[in-house]
Amino acid sequence: MRFLERFTEPIYAIFRIVFGLLFASHGAMKVFGILGGPKASAPLILAAGWIELVTGVLITVGLFTGIAAFIASGEMAVAYFMAHAPQGFWPVVNKGEAAVLYCFAFLYMAARGSGLWSVDSVRVKGLSRVRR
Repeated sequence: MRFLERFTEPIYAIFRIVFGLLFASHGAMKVFGILGGPKASAPLILAAGWIELVTGVLITVGLFTGIAAFIASGEMAVAYFMAHAPQGFWPVVNKGEAAVLYCFAFLYMAARGSGLWSVDSVRVKGLSRVRR
């Protein structure tokens, strides 16, 4: 029984927006030291913070979501294997669940695109009107 099937597009849009906001907040914490976390001092962590902030904002607003989500997915895969996997095989043990979830959520978004309620959808509609 797929009683929510008629809401697939709005649910995906909310999914994209929530994941984008959460990811951007991780980046903002690392880059600016806000939202209760410390500002990153290590160059690699600071670079990760900028990737998270920029791609998170792009994903949230739905601008170039496929590219931004692909980059974010890759960053989370690298983060998992660099920071978590050396501490044990299972994500629940090595505290890498969030990295795995972000990685695969962003991989799905990279394949699916921006969807409803996105700058890309408005931009594509505008381009199609110009071409007529």
